[in-house]
Amino acid sequence: MQVKLEHIIEGMELQSEENHPYLNLKTGEIVYVSLEALLIAKDGEKYEHLPEWQQKEVKLALKIVETFNEYASLPSSYDINEYDMKEDFCFSLSDIKKKERLLNSIRGKGAFRRFKDNVNRFGIYNQWYDYRVKNYKEKAIEFCESRNNDYIE
Repeated sequence: MQVKLEHIIEGMELQSEENHPYLNLKTGEIVYVSLEALLIAKDGEKYEHLPEWQQKEVKLALKIVETFNEYASLPSSYDINEYDMKEDFCFSLSDIKKKERLLNSIRGKGAFRRFKDNVNRFGIYNQWYDYRVKNYKEKAIEFCESRNNDYIE
């Protein structure tokens, strides 16, 4: 089975603390399950009282829990570490003023917003975007190779 890297990358980008992406290792499909559904499935709680849409999600979570060898959790935000990615991007810049300004902007509260504002202000948004895409692609490839999954771009 071949997996599309763009699907892996999209799954990594769309995840949140409440929404976890998994790769179905048989079909190559990315599925999303909420933390709540996973907890219900793991705890063996009754779920028939839930709305139909939530029952479907819990059934999927149960399938993931019961057949864990058929699903792989995509790299988490901790694995991806956007902060380190931004910091590495800053250090990759040859313009010392931009580098220093961006490094200062990623510290403290509101760091990601300041970083984005400065990247736009300096006219290097496309450079940052390309750097970010490259990093996500590398993570997706590492993920596939670590599971011996074939992938296509």
